[in-house]
Amino acid sequence: MENGTYFNLMLFENIGYIRYTLFSLGIILYCAIVLFNGFIILVIYLEKTLHLPMYILISCLSINSVFGTAGFFPRLLTDLLSDTHLVSREACLVQAFVIYSYASNENTILMLMAFDRYVAICKPLQYNSIMTPRIVSVLIAISWIYPMLCVGIAGVLHSRLTMCGSKLWKVYCHNWEIVKLSCANTIINNVFGFFIVTTTVIMPLSFILYSYVRILIICTKSSPEFRRKAYQTCVPHIVIILNFSIALFCEVTLSRVTTLDLPLSLSIILSLQFLIVPPILNPLVYGLNFPEIRKKIICIIKASK
Repeated sequence: MENGTYFNLMLFENIGYIRYTLFSLGIILYCAIVLFNGFIILVIYLEKTLHLPMYILISCLSINSVFGTAGFFPRLLTDLLSDTHLVSREACLVQAFVIYSYASNENTILMLMAFDRYVAICKPLQYNSIMTPRIVSVLIAISWIYPMLCVGIAGVLHSRLTMCGSKLWKVYCHNWEIVKLSCANTIINNVFGFFIVTTTVIMPLSFILYSYVRILIICTKSSPEFRRKAYQTCVPHIVIILNFSIALFCEVTLSRVTTLDLPLSLSIILSLQFLIVPPILNPLVYGLNFPEIRKKIICIIKASK
């Protein structure tokens, strides 16, 4: 291999006829993700009454799910049916950029959703003056641009490394695995990677935790009717946040902790949770728990018959 021109995704080697079962399952999952999230995006776009910060942020979550899975599933499905599993360095860095941008964007969007619920429940009289269309637009732009800029800079740093190996023990291009293949000094990459994790994972999750602790305190001092309404809108968000946080924790732990002795199949499943479970769970949770979204979905389905 000429200075890391190509990477070889080793986990596709010798999987035999099970590849066809995995391909079928993968294409069903991918179609379901695109369909479910597409419905959420379409419903919120078409229904003017849903053009509110909470629903706009839900649609951003769905857009991000479609974006992230587009960087993963097409390549996965191609590799499952292919006899060779080489990926060029450039294509690998692009896939890593899309996947890690998706993960970072997810955290910042969830942080904005927690902020929206915090303002709505803890400062209801000031909600309309704080969550104006202009402010929401700026916050959404920042929540997308900043993570993608950070991940893009990390990709540039990775592209400058000299590779002394070509075997990636993953089913997708993984930043940390790429860095480990380098025989150059990676201190800058490691420090910047820690900076990205701090600003796009640790800080958003800390703010989310603070917001929901404050919401819980307010709810314990409020009327039963107020608590019921607050829980109705907050519980779906908490479910989504916990699901994504656990999935992301599994991926980070399996990538960084090499002493874990887990079966290979279980390690692969746990490491892919953040790419598969949230994109299919998010639209189901919001579609089933928000009557406004659910009613509009039903109307669209009936109109198409």
